[in-house]
Amino acid sequence: MTGGYLILERPNAGIVLSTNARFYAIVKPLNDELKPDCWAWVRDPSEIHHAGLDITILGCNDFYSYRNQIEARGLPLLPESLATLAPFASITFNAAESNGETCKPEVAKTGLGSSAAMTTAVVAALLNYLGVVNLSSTSEHQQQEMKDISDLDVVHVIAQTAHCIAQGKVGSGFDVSSAVYGSQRYVRFSPTVLSSAQNTAEGKPLQEVIADVLNGNWDHERTKFSLPPLMTLLLGEPGSGGSSTPSMVGAVKKWQKADPQKSLDTWTKLSEANSALETQLNLLSKLAAEHWDSYKCAIERCSMYKSEKWIEQANEASQVEVVKALSGARDAMLGIRFHMRQMGEAAGIPIEPEAQTRLLDATMDMEGVLLAGVPGAGGFDAIFAITLGDYSSTNLTKAWSSHNVLALLVREDPRGVALESVDPRASQITSAISTVQIK
Repeated sequence: MTGGYLILERPNAGIVLSTNARFYAIVKPLNDELKPDCWAWVRDPSEIHHAGLDITILGCNDFYSYRNQIEARGLPLLPESLATLAPFASITFNAAESNGETCKPEVAKTGLGSSAAMTTAVVAALLNYLGVVNLSSTSEHQQQEMKDISDLDVVHVIAQTAHCIAQGKVGSGFDVSSAVYGSQRYVRFSPTVLSSAQNTAEGKPLQEVIADVLNGNWDHERTKFSLPPLMTLLLGEPGSGGSSTPSMVGAVKKWQKADPQKSLDTWTKLSEANSALETQLNLLSKLAAEHWDSYKCAIERCSMYKSEKWIEQANEASQVEVVKALSGARDAMLGIRFHMRQMGEAAGIPIEPEAQTRLLDATMDMEGVLLAGVPGAGGFDAIFAITLGDYSSTNLTKAWSSHNVLALLVREDPRGVALESVDPRASQITSAISTVQIK
């Protein structure tokens, strides 16, 4: 939500919201049938050498774009249309070329960090299966961290390493961190901690790589964070084409080198705006905890009006505090968007394209909308909004549909990785399942 580009460099922080979009990894021996009432258990690791493992990976529909399928069926661009799709629906691949050759599969994504989520799910499932960690189930400690955070720390380190090797580079790591721990305020680790992982291509034994990263100085910072009560995260898919995050990051870095003073000034102001938004959201959470009735009343009233009318809905001092914090959050978001656009213009890339600016301005002008923006590196991929209450959320999804934006079904879920107690395949599935065998 905040920290785009800045999060690449320490000590800049970013606010990362995790969602209820999930990847599932199911591990079992190749020679063992899956019991219907139990799909995760620990075995003797030596079994792997003799029989191998079967790993089934399931990705929720939320990670992929189904706009084309919905439009082809003549359905409206609404979350209700997405809900008609079968769970784990098939993704679309390129057709064969005219010369008979088939190009790489083209997968349309929604920008929810599918590679990080899938990597984390597989790593966590394997480590839990082998008894290296003991993950808590979703039925246990649903709204709190594990008693022994060290298990999650192991999952985090191995998942970051695996993701680095798979991607061939060291990113900020925010997506893997959120997949492991859930919503948070995040400051990246020093890239040198994964230098061993980058040497795997040079033939360094994997056991040495794992030992190095487990014993490395992981200096990232992670603080629990979630949206204040009665607020809803909405994500929208504009359908105006994707953006290449690596090329956009490269353009920003090139601009930094070409104009270090101007870029530093912009980054400083952007960082201050990010911190201001974080402060106001934390204040709203504090007010909700201390004055729940007044907070609830203020949020419910403001959800029915545009922002300029919010102060008129406050009837007592504590409600005035809530409204002032809401206005402070809006102002901070407007500042973030301004500096992101400024950075994009200087770097020659569309961080907040004009079409997105018009859409976001119209969104923030609606009743009950707290703020709106482009997530992560920006571009054409997606937009997000934070609304007050359920009424404004329903209205916004309809308004987005009229602007050719499909609101996704996902909502914030502050939890990270967990052991599921129910087999996700109990519901109908399709050929989206991919199975790999490790021998």
